[in-house]
Amino acid sequence: MTAPLTVGFLTPYSGTYPYFSQHLVTGWLLGMELDPVRQRTIQFTQEYTNLGSARDTETAARKLLFFNRVDVLSGLVSYKAIPDITPLINRETKPAFFFDMGEHVPYFPHLHQDIFYASHQLWQSQYALGYWAQKTYGSGGHMIMPVYEAGYHLHSTFQQGVAAAGGTQLQLSVIPYDPNNHNRMELGGFFDRLAKDPPPYVHAIFSGDRGTVFLKKWISSGFHKKIPLLVQETMAYDDILADIKHIDLEIYTAQQWIREAEHKPNQVFVKRFEALAKQPANIYALMGYEAGLVWKEVLPHALKRDWDTVKQQLRDGIINGPRGEKNFFPRSGFALPTTNILKLTTTGNKIHKLILDQGKGMRFDAQEFEIIHRESDSGWQNPFLCY
Repeated sequence: MTAPLTVGFLTPYSGTYPYFSQHLVTGWLLGMELDPVRQRTIQFTQEYTNLGSARDTETAARKLLFFNRVDVLSGLVSYKAIPDITPLINRETKPAFFFDMGEHVPYFPHLHQDIFYASHQLWQSQYALGYWAQKTYGSGGHMIMPVYEAGYHLHSTFQQGVAAAGGTQLQLSVIPYDPNNHNRMELGGFFDRLAKDPPPYVHAIFSGDRGTVFLKKWISSGFHKKIPLLVQETMAYDDILADIKHIDLEIYTAQQWIREAEHKPNQVFVKRFEALAKQPANIYALMGYEAGLVWKEVLPHALKRDWDTVKQQLRDGIINGPRGEKNFFPRSGFALPTTNILKLTTTGNKIHKLILDQGKGMRFDAQEFEIIHRESDSGWQNPFLCY
């Protein structure tokens, strides 16, 4: 009898999505056409990494690799932690397969032949939204975000999208962080600036509960529907908007996946996950499912511990998943995602989505993105939404 494939799963804490690891693993198994409840082919071992710092990630990875002796190292990991765990991976002949939301643009000096990424590429939707904003509203937009969100590449890639479309001016406000109340927002000064010098649009970058707090304050500010509000992708997910969909809201965003999309592979995924989980499909389940589609192909070789074949197939593999083509090895050139520019409105306790345009994508190793890496050596180590 073949021994089960063991997967070590690095698991940080997320206050926004506390069950993200369960959704990732469930999606992964469904993508491989394995029953998440009854299957015995794959055995997951989770290791807690606190908020996902480089040090905590390295400690957990060391335990999984050298004590638990897992076959595959996986989990939700920030690119900032990759240099700390690469020496551990170098000591093994096995693949590492990580997930990330795409809060950072991949940094090519840190890429590795045996490390693979199921990345949501949030930076792509930010770039597409910035490009569309400039083409639609012109220069002079105003970005607003808390300190936490400012520690990633979300505002930088939006800015690069604006620049690529010919924009030269973009204002920025960063809200100070209150350690005693992370949802506290002093927006009086920001709204005063808007009143004195109204921008053609506002771009808000918030996460979790702070996003809904901001949207409520925006609606009551007097600027709602007078100045177009563009929000980063995760602020406009169905489960995030659920708490405020009873409010008359109008926002614009860019998203790479729409749950209701009629593309057959998407409907198959949504129906399979929701039938099992008894809850709406979400982005983490999607990321896991996409990973499962490629691992379904490599699983026979992985069960034989033929790691050379597994890694080669992961380098070359392209899946046609719920949101189109996707691959998992940066050096082979991540497939450019299809990004939809959406107008979202909420009426009658329902969310209405109108696709306005198709967004513009960009390769992660484009020269323009080197500027981001040169100018932002610092930044948060914890994966996005892990706080």
